[in-house]
Amino acid sequence: MSALAAESLALRLGETQALAGVSAAFAPGRITAVLGPNGAGKSSLLACLAGMRVPDSGRVTLGGSPRTAFHPQDLARRIGFLPQDGEVHWDIDVATLVGLGRFPHRGRWGENAEDRAATAAAMVATDVAHLAGRVVNTLSGGERGRALLARVLAGTPQWLLADEPLASLDPAHQLDVLACLRAVAQGGAGVIVVVHDLNHAARLADDVLLMRDGRIVAHGPPAQVLTPALIGQTYGVAVHMGETPDGLPFIITTARR
Repeated sequence: MSALAAESLALRLGETQALAGVSAAFAPGRITAVLGPNGAGKSSLLACLAGMRVPDSGRVTLGGSPRTAFHPQDLARRIGFLPQDGEVHWDIDVATLVGLGRFPHRGRWGENAEDRAATAAAMVATDVAHLAGRVVNTLSGGERGRALLARVLAGTPQWLLADEPLASLDPAHQLDVLACLRAVAQGGAGVIVVVHDLNHAARLADDVLLMRDGRIVAHGPPAQVLTPALIGQTYGVAVHMGETPDGLPFIITTARR
């Protein structure tokens, strides 16, 4: 698996400097949680890493080579991207939607047994197998979100970039998706995920990238980044930290007095 890196990325969106010289390296087999307040540049960073936006300056590299050195189909096999608020514009069923994730892998003869197996496994992993025949646009927001994640997983990418995949999910399915992301990383792929819940990041991530105003505040293991000082500085809140009886960390934020 090849490392993924951002090198001095700068991106301006209208009057906003979305990214201001962002550099970060990501290792395969690890989960990086990207955190920060609204407007911090989290989604812009993921979009640049995925090739959905072209930075004004800087570059994205994969295995030390710039993205431009790869054929688009090769990149599509290597990098899977789940955008925030994904939409489906066709009346297709869930199985068909998930199967689209295999498109970069298909040969001239179309779908094969490997494609069908990967599609089925992705639907099981995201708990949408029972929805296979449902039209996607008749699903709830959470169900649709899981189906869209399944589409990305079906492509078995080396890198999974997910922008707020827990949005609209109930607590049980949030935990299911977190377990799914962990399984992807344990399989050797790299996972970069934007989340808003500090507790999910503390329990899920191998690394945390904390952003504010288009810049990186800190990047490293959760114990080094998710500290009262750094969280308070980034979000403007008071922070209380502790552990559950079984040793899981928890973070509570309150308004500063």
